[in-house]
Amino acid sequence: MAWTEAHGGYWVLSDYESVFEAARDDYTFSSARTSYGGEGLSVTIPKTPMHLHIPIEIDPPDFRKYRKLVNLITAPAAVERMLDMISHYTTWFIDRVIEAGEADFAEIIGVPSIVTIDWLGLPVEEWSRYSSAHRATLSAVADSPEFRQAVEVDLPYLSKQMWEVIAERRLNPADDVISFLVQQQVDDRPLTDEEVFAIVDLLISGGVGTTASLVGQTLVWLYQNPDVRLRIKDDPGLLDRAIEEFLRYFSPTQALARTVTKDVEFRGCPMRTGDRVLLAWGSANRDEAGGFENPDALDIDRWPNRHTAFGVGLHRCAGSHLGRAMARSLIGQILERMPDYEIDLDGLVPYARQGVNIGFHKIPARFTPGPRRLPRDDRSG
Repeated sequence: MAWTEAHGGYWVLSDYESVFEAARDDYTFSSARTSYGGEGLSVTIPKTPMHLHIPIEIDPPDFRKYRKLVNLITAPAAVERMLDMISHYTTWFIDRVIEAGEADFAEIIGVPSIVTIDWLGLPVEEWSRYSSAHRATLSAVADSPEFRQAVEVDLPYLSKQMWEVIAERRLNPADDVISFLVQQQVDDRPLTDEEVFAIVDLLISGGVGTTASLVGQTLVWLYQNPDVRLRIKDDPGLLDRAIEEFLRYFSPTQALARTVTKDVEFRGCPMRTGDRVLLAWGSANRDEAGGFENPDALDIDRWPNRHTAFGVGLHRCAGSHLGRAMARSLIGQILERMPDYEIDLDGLVPYARQGVNIGFHKIPARFTPGPRRLPRDDRSG
C-alpha cells in the first residue's frame, strides 16, 4: 500500500490480499458518487466526465436491486443466446479484410463494440462513434483533441440518441436490452428513464473497451510467442483456459477506485474519510500471494486461476461471461482464418494514456489472404 500526491492524493492498494479485502468491504470502501475527488465517474482517478453509472456507482443495499436486473441479461444462459450474433459479427469484420492480406487488428477487434450496441438496441451504424468516444474518456490525454471531441461533441450527441431510443422503446418495445429494461421495476415501481440510461451507459462503457483491450494485447503476445499460438490453433479446446490466463496477465481493466467512508486503520495504514483509494487489479494479478506461481510468466496451462481481472465482491463485472464469449470468438476465428499473421511491432500505436484500460490504437498486421464467408456487405443477423 502506498500514498501518491498525484491527482489530489490517493492510496494505491497493490497486493492481492489488500485488494481482495477492500473490494469486498463496500461499507468502508464506497463506489458511490461523492464530492471527494471532484465531479465525475467515481470509480476512476482522476474522475472522468461521465453520466452516473448504475449499478457500479451504487452501494448496498440498493445495489442488489439493480444488479439483479443486469444479471438477467448477462447471465451465462443469456450470453448463450447471443453466440450466433457474436460469431456473425466476428465473421463480418474479418471478411472485410481477409482478401487483402493486411489489416489493422485494432479495427477488427471492434467486434465487442458492434455486438454491444446491437444487443442494447441502439443504432448499429453508430457503433464506431460509441466506441471511440467511450475509449477516449479513459485512454486519451485530458484536453487533447481526441478527448475534447469525445466530451464536447460525440458523447452529447450519443446521449441524446440514447434518450430518444429509451423513449421510443417505452412506446414500441423490441427484442433488445433497452426494451427489457424499460419494462422492469425496482421497489415496486418502473425504472425511470434516468435509471435505464445509467445502466445502458455503463454497459456501453464496459462493453466497447475492455474486451478489445484484452484481445489486442493477446494477439500481439501470441505473435511474439508462436509456439503457444500454434498450440491453441491446433487445439482450440485450450482457448477457454488460456483466456483466463490472458485476463490475469493483461488485466484489461487495470484498476478501479473507491472512496473511504470513515476514519479507519486498514492493514496498518491510517485512512481518513474521503480518501480516494485505487484498487490495482493488474498488480494483484501479479502477486504470488494470490496463488500465482511465477506470476510474471504467461502460462496458458495455469489452473486454478483466481485472477481479479473482473474485480472482486459485489461489484465484480456483470459482463464477464459476455466478455469471455467475445474474446473466444475473436481470438479463435483469427487463429483459424489468419494462422500466419505477422504484426509490425514498430507500427504499434499504444493508447496515449495507459490508465483504466490499456491497449493499442493501431495493430498493423499481414497474413496470407483468404476467402470471405458471408455475402459481400452482409451485416444482418
